[in-house]
Amino acid sequence: MSYALKDVLAANDVYAAQFGDKANLPAPPRRRIAILTCMDARLDPARFAGLAEGDAHVIRNAGGRASDDAIRSLVISYKLLGTRAWFVIHHTDCGMAQITGEIMGNLLAQSLEPAVKAPDGWRDTGTGTGSAEGRYINWLTISDPVRSLVDDVRRIRNHPLVPGSIPIYGLIFDVSTGRLVEVPAAIAAGQPTG
Repeated sequence: MSYALKDVLAANDVYAAQFGDKANLPAPPRRRIAILTCMDARLDPARFAGLAEGDAHVIRNAGGRASDDAIRSLVISYKLLGTRAWFVIHHTDCGMAQITGEIMGNLLAQSLEPAVKAPDGWRDTGTGTGSAEGRYINWLTISDPVRSLVDDVRRIRNHPLVPGSIPIYGLIFDVSTGRLVEVPAAIAAGQPTG
């Protein structure tokens, strides 16, 4: 058994021993909100949004982008589980702003091993073969953090499966201060339309 698996299982033993009545938490989130944010390990939505278990749905992906799958999850959150406000939260110093689709495609074509960030950009360290399939994926990279947030809020707002009545708030989490910063253009783009 790997160290990572042992570590996770040991932590779970402690958690399960203190689980208490959490088995009785309902699936619909108590605060009726959903948060779409980045998978970056520096972001802890429970802490920065004051959440407890059972309070909200948290959807995470690289960059906190409004991918088809993220929108699928938001629609389920609303339609079946009662969320009534959504938050799209990007963050400063996001790794998705340090790459392009071309870079990802080229790195994966060289090898499937991890790459490293060098002073002059990303460098592949692997040996063996890669795959050109990475060149056909839309990696949803970020060239302008504010613009990507506004675009994501606007994409969700205009999606035909998203009701006009739900407010969508666009914010940026500052990884150097821990503050959530409202982005006026994203807030405006997410206003209810009906």
